[in-house]
Amino acid sequence: MPHADTLEDARSADAPEPAKLTLPTLTALVVGSMVGAGVFSLPRRFAQETGVAGALIAWAVAGLGMLMLAFVFQALAVRRPDLDAGVYAYAKAGFGEYLGFFSAFGYWASACVGNVTYWVLIMSTIGAIAPALGDGDTALAIVLSSVGLWSFFFLIRRGVREATSVNRIVTIAKVVPILVFVVLALVFFKPSVFADNIRGADYAGSLFTQVRGTMLATVFVFLGVEGASVYSRHARRRKDVGRATVLGFLSVFAIFASVTIVSYGILPMAELAHLRQPSMAGVLEAAVGTWGQVFVSVGLIVSVLGAYLAWTLMSAEVLFVAAKDEDMPRFLARVSHDDVPVPALLMSTSLVQVVLVVTAFSGDAFNFALDLTSSLTLIPFFLAAAFALKIALRPERAGVPAGSGTRRELVVGALATVYTAFLLYAAGLKFVLVSLIVYAPATLLFVKARREQNRRLFSPREVVILAVSVAGAVLGIVALATGWISL
Repeated sequence: MPHADTLEDARSADAPEPAKLTLPTLTALVVGSMVGAGVFSLPRRFAQETGVAGALIAWAVAGLGMLMLAFVFQALAVRRPDLDAGVYAYAKAGFGEYLGFFSAFGYWASACVGNVTYWVLIMSTIGAIAPALGDGDTALAIVLSSVGLWSFFFLIRRGVREATSVNRIVTIAKVVPILVFVVLALVFFKPSVFADNIRGADYAGSLFTQVRGTMLATVFVFLGVEGASVYSRHARRRKDVGRATVLGFLSVFAIFASVTIVSYGILPMAELAHLRQPSMAGVLEAAVGTWGQVFVSVGLIVSVLGAYLAWTLMSAEVLFVAAKDEDMPRFLARVSHDDVPVPALLMSTSLVQVVLVVTAFSGDAFNFALDLTSSLTLIPFFLAAAFALKIALRPERAGVPAGSGTRRELVVGALATVYTAFLLYAAGLKFVLVSLIVYAPATLLFVKARREQNRRLFSPREVVILAVSVAGAVLGIVALATGWISL
């Protein structure tokens, strides 16, 4: 593609001004991104790993860790207002172009894999009354899901303002059923059942093992805390990015923890662990009857469709900004007259379609996609936290005036870095290797971008990073082939 065409398409003076989003809309993007499929799967997912005591500790750890990440994105939005598409831009500014590229690609890939779980869960929910849809991975389910995802493509194709307005309305609509679930669960709460679930079942292992087993689930449900940061180029006021991040996080944290804990007062832990997904529907059915299952199922469909919209917006935005910064091939930097990065949106939708088809050959598509989504996001989160720590320790080396750091920023950056490092440990070697299988081939896009600029493909430092990622990917492939790890 000629360079002149790229400049005309992506950077000309005649390009449209980005849509300007207000604080309520940015907050809705954060809440809409986090409140999706994950919250409806929490009762079963937690019961498979831990009892009440472990759940309380897990939410305390996850809540503190993710709050530190929320503060990180809030601080970075103010410290480096020149950086757009938060997660990706922070990794690049802090640790170089190649790790920045990995961060952009990993974040984008995680969004696409996460979007697959939404369609699987929708079809699985309907499958309770339409057996032909099975657990969301039958041929009919895949066809219907494909129709849905391409319908969203054309909705977003019409323009950012229209899509984000729809997201704000849907966010309100989907939070209401979850709050009703919490209230009803409290009304039918059984103290004796709750007491029996405090220590956890025999299969759960030690308390540390229980807490560790919930970590990827908590990461998955909190994905989207960075939503306002990712979409920062559209903010009407820069400080609204940080405010929306913290407001959205605190609201959603209260919802997630409540859904998990009240469920332990409805059914024994062993029964919770074997509920059909969405397990929230099974919990409410046990409390109030069949209408409770229907109520939650309808709420889930609204919730998941809203989350899918928000995540599709963000995934396309990350590709677009990376291409605009010449870290992705130039064709991804094109925008329509409605300010929509259509090639990036098309590439995102296409990957969702491919992974959706692959689910037909997976034994447990929902849980594996959930864990892989979380694992792919850990490296971008870790790099963003480490960049905040770098600013606090050596501001002059991070593009911030010397002497501008504060003790609060140092504490926040350190805690967020330790938390994300712990998440990598909690994910386990299996998902780290599988993530590298996804990361390593993506280097071809990086190579294409460098060739378009007639630049050296890799610096000596980048060669080392490449070698590590390729070695990890090869090890992952061998481990899968020999059965050492399985999907």
